Amino acid sequence: MALRKRIWGWFFFDWASQPYNTLLITFIFAPYVKELMGDGTAAQTAWGFGIAAAGIIIALLAPVLGAVSDVSGNRMRWIWLFSAMYFIGAGMLWFAAPGSFNIYVTLAWFALGMIGMEFATIFTNSMLPDLGPKEEIGRISGNGWAFGYLGGLIALALMLALFAESAETGRTLIGIPPILGLDAEMREGTRAVGPLTAIWFAVFMIPFFLFVRDPKPTRPPRGAVKKAISGLGRTLRNLPERKSLFAFLASSMFYRDALNGMYAFGGIYASGVLGWSVTYIGVFGIVAIIAGAVFAMVGGWADARFGPKPVITAAILVLTFVAVSIVLVSPTSVYGVAVVEGSALPDLVFFVLGALIGAAGGVVQAASRTMMVRQADPERMAEAFGLYALAGKATSFLAPLLIGIVTALSASQQIGVTPLIFLFLIGLILLGWVKPEGDASP
Repeated sequence: MALRKRIWGWFFFDWASQPYNTLLITFIFAPYVKELMGDGTAAQTAWGFGIAAAGIIIALLAPVLGAVSDVSGNRMRWIWLFSAMYFIGAGMLWFAAPGSFNIYVTLAWFALGMIGMEFATIFTNSMLPDLGPKEEIGRISGNGWAFGYLGGLIALALMLALFAESAETGRTLIGIPPILGLDAEMREGTRAVGPLTAIWFAVFMIPFFLFVRDPKPTRPPRGAVKKAISGLGRTLRNLPERKSLFAFLASSMFYRDALNGMYAFGGIYASGVLGWSVTYIGVFGIVAIIAGAVFAMVGGWADARFGPKPVITAAILVLTFVAVSIVLVSPTSVYGVAVVEGSALPDLVFFVLGALIGAAGGVVQAASRTMMVRQADPERMAEAFGLYALAGKATSFLAPLLIGIVTALSASQQIGVTPLIFLFLIGLILLGWVKPEGDASP
């Protein structure tokens, strides 16, 4: 019973934190920024550079923080700190108001919350091996991801039904003005996405802090920081000798970066290229999240049955197809075939692509966590997840930066997302050197 409570408490981190990805990064706030700026290309460029800056900070600090935590064992204290950053950064997005909108201040608050979310995730992911035996980790990881998607779905549905107003009608998806007397003309309903995300996180982190316990000592040893940095340096120097682990970290670095780029720019792309409203993008998000929740559980079952490597390979192939398709779908043509003006076909195709992103994205992220367990030395599991965090963030700025640069040079949102194709392919190629059971396997 105690283990079951701990697993459910761990699940609630995914539930609590998912709205930052769902509501802010992809489906509500990013398209709202495009509306405020007016120019989809300029918004995509600014968004790319802003997220890239946050990614650079994460890449520089994540390995050091992970190593310090591995030595000191103070994971819960770090999670408290980064949860506060998440809460403040999300809540301050309320002030991105028409007439007084400042893209630099907005991106600064957005980056603060994003950094808090990512750093907290580092430490919660490192708890995964403590939740069950290796053969159960895939199912636990997949169910946790599915539970997180469900939380994001409910938060998005509430936002669309009760808060996010259309710029044209001033009403929400169900045809009512924003609740709580929020002023539609000042876009207070849509701006409420920041405080709603912050409050959601604060409320649903309660089960996590109640049920999850860190078994490591809370008093750090003397010289913990020095020991941690020294150990990190030694681990990095010896990493090339563990070829399968090294290949997996490199592979995941590229395909996770591409996937994050797809999430970060999906809303802005749909708004700028297809002309979708915030509410329409929200419905698109619901479709993607439902697919993600269902397939995260399916992926967890497949992971337990076949192992994570074939599951990751299949998911990357699907995501590569989607990345190519995004470039080939516009209001005037679908896969190079012209469509009549006003045709609903481009919208329908993009909805299908959104479902595929949700499905494959949830699968690949859940399976990647279990692959890390298989690649790691059982005696040094926390250190391995520190490396996993390092790999995930070392180039987390790359996809947003490349999209920002290519979009700026080409003055085209469609051409601007082409770097995602090559990042997925690099990840797929490097996965070929990964042994399913790690370096210890023949």
